[in-house]
Amino acid sequence: MTDASAEPDGPLASYAAAGVDVEAGERAVDRLKPLAKSTHRAEVLGGIGGFAGLFALRTGKYREPVLAASTDGVGTKLAVAQAADRHDTVGRDLVAMVVDDLVVCGAEPLFLQDYLAIGKLVPEKVEKIVSGIAEGCRLAGCALLGGETAEHPGVMEPHHYDLSATGVGIVEADGMLGPDRVRPGDTVVAMASSGLHSNGYSLARQVLLEIGRMSLDGHVEEFGRTLGDELLEPTRIYARDCLAVAAETDVRTFAHVTGGGLCANLARVLPAGLTAELDRTTWTPAPVFKLIASRGRVTREEMERTFNMGVGMVVVLPPDDVDRAMAVLTAKHVPSWVLGEVRATTDADEAPADAGHAVLRGDHPRF
Repeated sequence: MTDASAEPDGPLASYAAAGVDVEAGERAVDRLKPLAKSTHRAEVLGGIGGFAGLFALRTGKYREPVLAASTDGVGTKLAVAQAADRHDTVGRDLVAMVVDDLVVCGAEPLFLQDYLAIGKLVPEKVEKIVSGIAEGCRLAGCALLGGETAEHPGVMEPHHYDLSATGVGIVEADGMLGPDRVRPGDTVVAMASSGLHSNGYSLARQVLLEIGRMSLDGHVEEFGRTLGDELLEPTRIYARDCLAVAAETDVRTFAHVTGGGLCANLARVLPAGLTAELDRTTWTPAPVFKLIASRGRVTREEMERTFNMGVGMVVVLPPDDVDRAMAVLTAKHVPSWVLGEVRATTDADEAPADAGHAVLRGDHPRF
């Protein structure tokens, strides 16, 4: 019979021996404090290191405030960053995926909290990752209120990590944007994406890295830079741009083009009985989309339901407000163009009876 009370031979077990370096975690926190502080708004109370982030909601500024919340991650774009050993941009992707969902309803992003799970905690690496998050928060005008960094030895490979975040925004109840505001005859204006953003990377990696056997360090003539540079181009953050447009025009709604593509995401903010008819001839997708389609023999239908195809955000607004909206976007260096219009759904549209609908017509020039 085994004596369970007998002391085993060998070295003593410890958290560090199990793969968790508490001191490295403390050093990482010290590196992150100035990054978080650089994003603070006047409403932030205290700093990094407490058990909870504190944000003083100054309700006197609002008549009937509504809080909006969004949670998202970066997805398999992280595999590209890890393969390239470049970690200072994916944080911007994380912020974009959260705050650009918040602004769809007209909410101003207030603060964000991140979660980083990593196989082996290296303070310098964590600092690079969080530096991108902090930069994204500054671009969005929200505070990095805190977060969590968790070391997962034995569960994740040492160089692997995953990112997620939750953001909170605020909007006046009578200022919320959405399907109920959209009317027949409204115009759909597109805002250009900066590339793939953070969607479709499982397909992009399969086509370019596995099937195409392309190197992340290899120069690609169509891009004018390396494949790694193209694939790690940060997601454009539209939050402040959208809020500026909403302040100057009668915006009906925005639609953030993420997983599912342009039509599926626009349909989410259209009421039943209305269809957005969009024109492919109004823009040419960036070369990266053409390369994926040709190298992988990917159909147009599959491309358009996987990738943003060059449109990262759309705004629906009355025709009389289009010129003003595009002037605001031009001043903010966001390329934009008229993409289509909203009309009543017809029997020929094959649209669902209980939801909005969007359809693309025509062919992209030179694609």
